[in-house]
Amino acid sequence: MRETKMNKAISKTRMLPVVVMALGLLFTASAHAAAPGITGPTFNLTAQPAYLTQPDGQAIYSWGYGCNGAPSGFAPKPGGADLPNAACNAMQVPGPTLIVTENIPFTVTLTNGLPTAAGNTSILFPGLQLVSTDGGAAGLLTQEATAASPVTYHLIATSPGTRAYYSGTQGDLQVEMGLYGAIIVLPSNSAVLSGCASAQAGNHAAQLQWGESDFRLAAAAYDNAQSCYDREYLFQFSEMDPRIHTQTLAQVRAAGSCTAGAAGCSLNVATEPYHPSYFMINGRSMPDDMDPNYAFQYPHQPYNGNPHMHPGELTLIRVIGQGRWQHPFHEHGNHVRILARDGNLIVSQTAATDTTQTPLAGPLLFTTTTTPGLAFDGIFYWTGKGLNWDPFGHNPKSTDSNAKLTCTPDANGYNTGAPTAINYYEWCQDHNKPMQAAPFGDIAAGGPVTLPDPNLFTNGAWYGGSPYLGPNATLRATGCSSNSYINANQTSCGQTGSTPPSGTIANSPSGEAGFAFMWHSHNEREITTNNVFPGGMLMMMLVDSREFVIDESM
Repeated sequence: MRETKMNKAISKTRMLPVVVMALGLLFTASAHAAAPGITGPTFNLTAQPAYLTQPDGQAIYSWGYGCNGAPSGFAPKPGGADLPNAACNAMQVPGPTLIVTENIPFTVTLTNGLPTAAGNTSILFPGLQLVSTDGGAAGLLTQEATAASPVTYHLIATSPGTRAYYSGTQGDLQVEMGLYGAIIVLPSNSAVLSGCASAQAGNHAAQLQWGESDFRLAAAAYDNAQSCYDREYLFQFSEMDPRIHTQTLAQVRAAGSCTAGAAGCSLNVATEPYHPSYFMINGRSMPDDMDPNYAFQYPHQPYNGNPHMHPGELTLIRVIGQGRWQHPFHEHGNHVRILARDGNLIVSQTAATDTTQTPLAGPLLFTTTTTPGLAFDGIFYWTGKGLNWDPFGHNPKSTDSNAKLTCTPDANGYNTGAPTAINYYEWCQDHNKPMQAAPFGDIAAGGPVTLPDPNLFTNGAWYGGSPYLGPNATLRATGCSSNSYINANQTSCGQTGSTPPSGTIANSPSGEAGFAFMWHSHNEREITTNNVFPGGMLMMMLVDSREFVIDESM
């Protein structure tokens, strides 16, 4: 919890120039995540081929679900309007995120647009109630869409949560090729949703003060008052063996426009041994996953992986393992409180009289393990408590009025009485506590840590080692210029140059200067792209100061 922007990555000193240069490029665009998807209750999907782009420049032949025509709508809808670039192509990986509400029936019609040699295709909906099917042909696991006949699935989700959907036809090949997606089931208990809205009123008042929209799909994740949240993100983990995709393309081309069911009009692709070399979050590898949702350069990979939050916000993360490997994922900055797995809320054996108040019993995990087909919902939370210095850079001797803000602790020790203040949710025990009593001295001068040498943590004009939140926080804390180049000869700072706040020299947009906690797979191979680091299953949780507006429509 003590690392600030990039400190974890740059501990690997031999890789410092590469890591800093690569990650410096990540923060040059305003790109956020949320949990974008399409709404029903009628979903018309198709399965089609296309090519997926990878950071190493490769375009990989793949299959994916997409929209067969315009969807009923998109979500989230901030201010009642669709996200500005929302789109649903006829093929995407992952498939469109289907957003439904518990106990409300919905239908999914699937049209088979795959090459004839691929045969039939289908969708499985684990954890949902399949009421009936229309059309298609009977398959081994479910009704399948043929080249001539679509299939319609009639479904009901009887409980909230995050679940996967994927092909139930020749799954070892079709899921590998990209036929998978997510379903988010929203709770319907109006009392819980209303109670969560009241409980989280402070955080949302702070968001409105700074001009932020509400990008949540609901106020609660489940029909339980303890599942309230402020922000949400969906991450689907998968891997890809390009040799399987290359074999598939070669056999599709060899089969040509064959007749379905005719001799030789089929594929016989070896899916073992399995050697993936691309590891993806929402269909993209780092650094592509840090680009915006619906970015034009990824027409078949619309969803990104770039979570943001402000201190004190409850951030709901929805995670699904969509591949064949287990993915041990580490969320730096704090543990994750698991709420549920596969839509099953983890509650205490001692139930409350009102089941919506039953205490939750999910574990706090240092590393969240996602196995194939497994989904979980969890809460990530960061406040700065335990750092032992004031990350907002307050300094009563400063002439900056923002450096003299008060911190009035509530019953839990946080500054929650002023939702419009920059330091809303500050841990008051560390208020006015400097990084060091003598700001640029050694630990012996006051601790708890020694400020890094700016020259060590700088790559050109990009810097990533500030211990403060906000573009002016370092200046407020030290009274020195935040620009080490301008300040090179100012001896009053106690050293040559001060520590500039992260994000304010070369990063865009201006005003973003927070902590970046690396979120990544703990399988080291999975943070590479074709064995080149950095890449793969790696992203950043950006904890931004309140004055930076987090715009999830980007």
